Amino acid sequence: MSTPATRSNAPSSSPAWHALPAQDVLQQLESTADGLPADEARRRLDAYGPNQLPSVARVHPVKRLLLQFHNTLIYFLLTAAVAAAFLRHFIDAAVIVIVVAVNAIVGFIQEGKAEQALDAIRDLIAPHANVLRGGVKQDVPSSRIAPGDVVVLEAGDKVPADLRILRARNLRVEEAILTGESLAAEKHADPVAADAALGDRACMLYSGTIVLTGQATGVAVATGSATEVGRISAMIGQVAQTSTPLLAQINRFGKLLTWSAIAMAAALYAVATLVHAYDGADALMLVVALAVSVVPESLPAVITITLAIGVQRMARRHAVVRQLPAVETLGATSVICTDKTGTLTRNEMTVRRLAVPGLEVSVGGTGYAPEGALVLPDGSPARPDDALAVLLRSGVLCNDARVVERSGHWEVVGDPMEGALDVLAMKAGLDPAEERRRWRRLDEIPFDAEHRYMATLNQAPDGGRFIFVKGAPERVLAMCADQSGGAAGQPPDPAYWHARIDDAAAHGERLLGFAMAQASDGLERLAPGQLEGRLTLLGIMGFIDPPRAEAIASIADCRRAGIAVKMITGDHAATASAIARQLALADAPQVLAGSALDGIADADLPPIAQRTDVFARANPEHKLRIVRALQSRGAIVAMTGDGVNDAPSLKQADVGIAMGRKGTEAAKEASQMVLVDDNFASIVAAVHEGRTVYDNIRKVIGWTLPSNGGEVLSVIIAVLFALPLPMLAVHILWINLVTTVTLGMVLAFEPPEPGVMRRPPRRRDEALASGFLLWRIVFVSVLFMLGTFAVFEYAMQRGLGEDGARTMVVNLIVVMEIFYLFNVRYLHMTSFSLRGAAGTPAVLAAVAAVTALQLAYTYLPFMQEVFQSTPLSVRDGLVIVGLGILLMIILEGEKQLSRKLRGAA
Repeated sequence: MSTPATRSNAPSSSPAWHALPAQDVLQQLESTADGLPADEARRRLDAYGPNQLPSVARVHPVKRLLLQFHNTLIYFLLTAAVAAAFLRHFIDAAVIVIVVAVNAIVGFIQEGKAEQALDAIRDLIAPHANVLRGGVKQDVPSSRIAPGDVVVLEAGDKVPADLRILRARNLRVEEAILTGESLAAEKHADPVAADAALGDRACMLYSGTIVLTGQATGVAVATGSATEVGRISAMIGQVAQTSTPLLAQINRFGKLLTWSAIAMAAALYAVATLVHAYDGADALMLVVALAVSVVPESLPAVITITLAIGVQRMARRHAVVRQLPAVETLGATSVICTDKTGTLTRNEMTVRRLAVPGLEVSVGGTGYAPEGALVLPDGSPARPDDALAVLLRSGVLCNDARVVERSGHWEVVGDPMEGALDVLAMKAGLDPAEERRRWRRLDEIPFDAEHRYMATLNQAPDGGRFIFVKGAPERVLAMCADQSGGAAGQPPDPAYWHARIDDAAAHGERLLGFAMAQASDGLERLAPGQLEGRLTLLGIMGFIDPPRAEAIASIADCRRAGIAVKMITGDHAATASAIARQLALADAPQVLAGSALDGIADADLPPIAQRTDVFARANPEHKLRIVRALQSRGAIVAMTGDGVNDAPSLKQADVGIAMGRKGTEAAKEASQMVLVDDNFASIVAAVHEGRTVYDNIRKVIGWTLPSNGGEVLSVIIAVLFALPLPMLAVHILWINLVTTVTLGMVLAFEPPEPGVMRRPPRRRDEALASGFLLWRIVFVSVLFMLGTFAVFEYAMQRGLGEDGARTMVVNLIVVMEIFYLFNVRYLHMTSFSLRGAAGTPAVLAAVAAVTALQLAYTYLPFMQEVFQSTPLSVRDGLVIVGLGILLMIILEGEKQLSRKLRGAA
């Protein structure tokens, strides 16, 4: 045998192994059905390398930690900390440093978890395998398997490499990690079409999948990084982590605010020293006062708290957020790409229709609960007559699954479709356990992909013996000589039955045909040759994995909210299309198969991806391309997944959402969020919470910046016109401190405004501070500034002196912030309502706390000594409250006018 010269985990020119006969595969790999000799296996291992996924170069932990501090927002925060420390306000400085440290640590941990996604995939390769070496079966480490090795598998084994099947018996394999399909794949040794999708390659076994039933012998055609799992691992490593819209906006906002603060500070210092001849130290204090005013030290902390509260709310709605910014990103989602099985559907096979000769019966109920009725076309209940009763009994007897009730929840032990047959019998009033006891099984022919049916030999209660068969409808029809029911004794009408089959397939149903035959009393063993041409056709059954009722409602919510939902599934196009229609995914769902997607260039894909609703028979590359195509058009994409095949697209998506129940560890580690209940409705609930979080962040910004802006304008006006400062740096710090820990925090707890899911999603490039919010910041800042100088002048006219005037200014700003808080709680509706006036417990507690603090500031002697504050009269207090009420009236009028103008525009 020749040894390849190149070091790769697959032959240098790998053909479509699934399209070649098994003997041709062995010839091309220069192997035999007895496997490789031991010395040849060693030479190939040296040439191809071990059967394991390569480790990825890691960033050194110290460097990864330092990189957490490398962004504008962090520089901005540290600048604020230095400003606070310079004013000897060490508590504020410490809080900011703690926020920076916590954010860095969280980012460091999450990046480490992202790297673990590759480790989770690496663990999928089985540790040991049975191989034939020179015709002798040996147990070897899976890492020692080379291309050309012949591997022997049985039920329960994990496939150790990509194998071309040489021989198979009753072979069914769980391939959900690669195809996303929950039903086991039936396997055989016959070649398939060269362009067959991954899920249709019935003669191939892939590394990491699990053998459920049967035995197989296969030759390794790819190992290590050349396997399907290896390719997916490489794809994950190539996907760059994208920044969330919120982080990108905060970075832009941080840069703008930082440079604006520097520019204003420099200009203010120049005006103070050059125009008004301030002493250098006095001018520096003015600059410090400006810096303290312009830097909202608490804003990042409050944003973080708002996100954390959103995480808690989402957890209560079965969505566990692994990365904090994903909370807000969900609220911006404009496209949800979702799997079908178990997410949009119940992942519980249900018999939907029965067809016996001359009669069709529909079946009610969903899932495994034995609830629902058998109904005739005219709507009347179906009575299990002889033909229908025999069909139901055959489904129970030719069946290895069981349905059990656990804690009020019905579950299937065994194959889902076989379990559905037991549920059907229970709906019709039969007791499956009793039927099996009365009709004792004597022998069976297990289902095999080669002959495409299962058969059992049962002894009837009267001692007679009968053969029951179920399998692919076309195969069962071909084995039948006659049929039951009203057309008993007549050959099956192919046109009639194919019409029933086509109609069921058009509705996305999976089909099984059923037949029976009376056996001789002495028959003990079944053989395939005994069945051909002697069976009586009983009928066919159509199965469907029914859509979740809550998923239908949630998709309707998404459509109202302007969020496109796209189904990406490994299922066939007809099945996926039928489910999409039942879900009302679109008025007329557009379907694209993975084979057609292969012929579309990346440059041409974005508009096609945008208008397509269902992607069928999709593989990992398809999913990744679809997500990237949608993102290239500005979409913010949430992607669901549960298998290894989903991990690259989960990482690429703006929000990767893994399934908590059936999801692999690789999928969970590559995602930002995990659904505890695997339910699409929980995604929509999380989007609702995400929009609420974003609204609350905007409220926090809309409340914080005008308050600071009023202080900034007051300092600037005072310097420009050489006026006494209406408040000193220590007063500004007091205001920021007491209002931040009280009023600033409560906006994080705000409930959603009405109609939050009736607004279109915001654009990816939409600024954090919208046009309305920017106008509001400027407008409110000016009102705060006017109020500050008005009350300062009022106090001076009353002879209260500068200390008394500054005491009134500090109290006025706090009062205006209280009234402004009630105004900003509603961005999309008026605050003049009973609900708006009542507030929330958090709001009322914050108002009470800040009121108590201001009373202490004004009247306690030690506070007067620290802040040079003076007592105020009742009259002064009423003036301050009156100005706060006036501010509220003005802002509500401005809000209503702005809404009318935006509506008119």
